[in-house]
Parts: sequence; structure tokens; C-alpha cells
Amino acid sequence: MNTIGRIHSVETCGTVDGPGIRYVIFLQGCPLHCQYCHNPDTWDRTKGKAVTVPELMEEIVKYRSYMQFSGGGVTVSGGEPLLQPEFLSELFRALKAEGIHTTLDTSGYASLKAAKPVLANTDLVLLDIKSYNPDVFKQVTGAPLAPVLEFASYLREQNIPMWVRFVLIPGLTDQEEDIRKMAVYLSGFPNLQKVDVLPFHKMGEFKWDQLGYEYHLREVPPPPARITCQVRDIFKSYGLKTH
Repeated sequence: MNTIGRIHSVETCGTVDGPGIRYVIFLQGCPLHCQYCHNPDTWDRTKGKAVTVPELMEEIVKYRSYMQFSGGGVTVSGGEPLLQPEFLSELFRALKAEGIHTTLDTSGYASLKAAKPVLANTDLVLLDIKSYNPDVFKQVTGAPLAPVLEFASYLREQNIPMWVRFVLIPGLTDQEEDIRKMAVYLSGFPNLQKVDVLPFHKMGEFKWDQLGYEYHLREVPPPPARITCQVRDIFKSYGLKTH
């Protein structure tokens, strides 16, 4: 089909966005404007480099031996990759035809109808759940939580393996009651392999300044290591594997 996609950048030997060594593709465009986003330069869906799936595949297969040896594959992130569902669906079909493991890194804030053809060829989903408290979720992202929970429910129904990513932000997503409610919710997902508790950082703050965006978390410090460990222990207490 040679659908045109718009990509922000690639990382050829990623090690944190799924198992093994991964070729990570960051797609352009995102419907959310998360307060802690470290890639705000991906928000504008009109920017980035235009590519076709054959062009990408030509580069990806050069790293096949690294991916196969390490149990890795290709991860597509963003931005929000499900804003380009036709391109992503075509890419994942091509990857599966080559026997390459596919991982989707998503906020889950997307049209489920558009996502289903993508998920049909997805081996693993990294689902970013910003908060289980709808009010906090809206404050962090500017959007409602419900579509994300609907997306998660579909992953459970289809038994698609997933990792949940949760960013711990002092004074915002660190309320114990909210964290425990999320843990209870996630304990009902047999397809959930682990929860990644990620401490808030400011590595993308300079991009907000360069783009002229107001960065609301300028005075918020990263959480102390002991607090991050305590949050991981909460998830573990509900039988969830954490990292």
C-alpha cells in the first residue's frame, strides 16, 4: 500500500522500550499535552519526516541479528502512534511477515476501531496510564480517562500482553489512595506482565522553553528514591510485578 507516515526520529538500539534490543520509531503527532511530556516536539502531526513502510523496513532489517539474538524487535512510540493507524497497521503487518516482534507504546487515548487492525499484529503493548483518578488524569493530560480504560479492557479481552507505565509525580500522581485503586484495577488483568513505576524527570524541560510552551512543573522535584520504592511495593502488595 505504501502509506505515508510521519516520523519524528528513530533509536536503533533501544533497551528500555520493550524486551531485548529494539529499533524504536517515534511517530509524529499526539492528542494529549501531558504536563511532564519530554517530547513536546512530537505533538504537531504536520511535522516530522515523511516515510513509507518499505523505506522503514529497508533500514529495520539491517538490525535483525541484534534483535533476534537479544529477544528484541521493533517498538513504535511517539507522540501517539495510533494517530497514524493505517501506516502503523501496514508497518506491523510487514514486521510480522519478517518474524520481527512488535511493541506498541501508547497512551491508549485513541479510536479503538482504528486501533484494532494494529493490535491484530501487536505482540506487546506498553500502556501509559497517567493516573487512575479521572480528575488527576484530566489535570495531567487535558483529556478524559475513560477511553484509556476502554482500550485497556480490549487488551484484556484479546489477551494481548501488556506492560503498564506509571509516572510518579510529587504532588500530582503520588497520592496513595489513587495508587492503590490503580493496583486493585490492574490486579484484574491476567495479560499484565509488569508495572513500570517511572520517577518524574525534567529532561525535556528545555524543549518546552524552545517551543515557547509554558512548563507547569518547573518547581516540581523528582521523587526521592525511597518514595519510588514505596510505590513499587504498593503494586507488589497486590500481586503485581514491578520495575
